[in-house]
Amino acid sequence: MKKSIIVITLIMVSLVSFAQKTKEQNVPQVVKNALLQKFPKAKEVKWDKEGKNFEASFDLNNVDNSVLLSQDGKIVETEIEIKVSQLPKNALQYLKDNYKNQKVKEAAKIVTEEGTIIYEAEIKGKDLLFDENGNFITKDKVS
Repeated sequence: MKKSIIVITLIMVSLVSFAQKTKEQNVPQVVKNALLQKFPKAKEVKWDKEGKNFEASFDLNNVDNSVLLSQDGKIVETEIEIKVSQLPKNALQYLKDNYKNQKVKEAAKIVTEEGTIIYEAEIKGKDLLFDENGNFITKDKVS
């Protein structure tokens, strides 16, 4: 299980590294429809191309969200901004022990298509990733 989480995480991080802005007119209609079906109240949608997938970043109820969709409109993962205090206790303790006096710029909860939950904390230009129990997985530079 731990290996699969690490593999999923590394894939996610590598996909994010290759994101390219794309115009809405270049996004397949099936992808846009899938987003609107799942998130009909999404506002200010911005699109990026990540490999063969499309990422929609948007505001929903004043919270930053993003959804990664395949070319056929299947949701690959969702990411929602959370408060730092909403990170699991183990993650908060890890941050306190290893990044003393450093501020977490952003925190997020990521859910993969398999239902795996990963938490993300951005500190000093790096994304620190934690499993659903708050155990540290890896870190990567923010792109």
